[in-house]
Amino acid sequence: MKHQARKRFGQHFLADHGIIDAIVREIDPRAGQAMVEIGPGLAALTQPLVERVGRLAVIELDRDLAARLRKHPQLDVVEADVLNVDFTALARERGVEKLRVVGNLPYNISSPILFHLLQHVAVVEDQHFMLQKEVIDRMVAAPATSDYGRLSVMLQWRYAMENVLFVPPESFDPPPRVDSAVVRMVPYAEPAAVDEKLLSELVQVAFSQRRKILRNTLGKWLEGKGFSGEFDVQRRAEEVPVAEYVATAAALQ
Repeated sequence: MKHQARKRFGQHFLADHGIIDAIVREIDPRAGQAMVEIGPGLAALTQPLVERVGRLAVIELDRDLAARLRKHPQLDVVEADVLNVDFTALARERGVEKLRVVGNLPYNISSPILFHLLQHVAVVEDQHFMLQKEVIDRMVAAPATSDYGRLSVMLQWRYAMENVLFVPPESFDPPPRVDSAVVRMVPYAEPAAVDEKLLSELVQVAFSQRRKILRNTLGKWLEGKGFSGEFDVQRRAEEVPVAEYVATAAALQ
C-alpha cells in the first residue's frame, strides 16, 4: 500500500535515482562505519546506504514507516522524535567513538535539529543533510552578507561546511515549494573553547535588531556583563566575523 506523505511531519520523499546516487557518492559510505540516518521515510537513501555499510541505525517518528522499516533485518529502528534522541548514548550503545549522521531533514524543524546535534558534536565524525537551500545558504554565509546570521555563527564555530549538491523540487514526491540542497558538515578537531550557552546568548542579542548598529543592543549587554575588552559596537551584527564573536564570548567567561 502506498504511504501518503504526512504534512504534519513535513514529509517529502526523495524519488530521483540520479540525485540519490549523487548524494551517496558525496557521503561515501564504507563497510562497517557506524551510520545514523534521520528520517529514512520510504528508504530511498536507506537502501543504498545499508548495502554499503552493512548495518544502519535509522530514526523515524512516523509509526507506519517505522513498522515498515523494522522488516529490514539490517536496520536498527529508533522510533522517536529526533529532538529527543541522545546521540551520545547512541554512539555508546553501538560501541563507537564517532557516528556518521545523514538524512533528509524535515524542513519545518531543520534548525532545531541542527542545534540539537550541536549538543552531541563530540561523537560526530561528519554530517550530510538534505535541507532547504535557503537554510544551507544561511549556514555557509560569509560575514557582511544578508544570509549571515545566528545560524551561520553558531554552526561555523563548530563545523567546516560546504554546499555539495543542488536538488530541484521535482526530485521529490510530493515536490516541496522550495529548492533543496545537500550540506556537508565536518566538526573541527579543536574548536575555540567557549561556553556554548554564553556564545548563543551573545549572538542572539547581537542579531536581535540586525539592521541597527550594535551600540544599543550588544554594546549595552556587554556593559552589563562587565566586559572590559575591545569590541567595535559601531557595526551591524552581520559585519562581525565568527572568530570575533567567539573571542568576545571567551573573554567574558
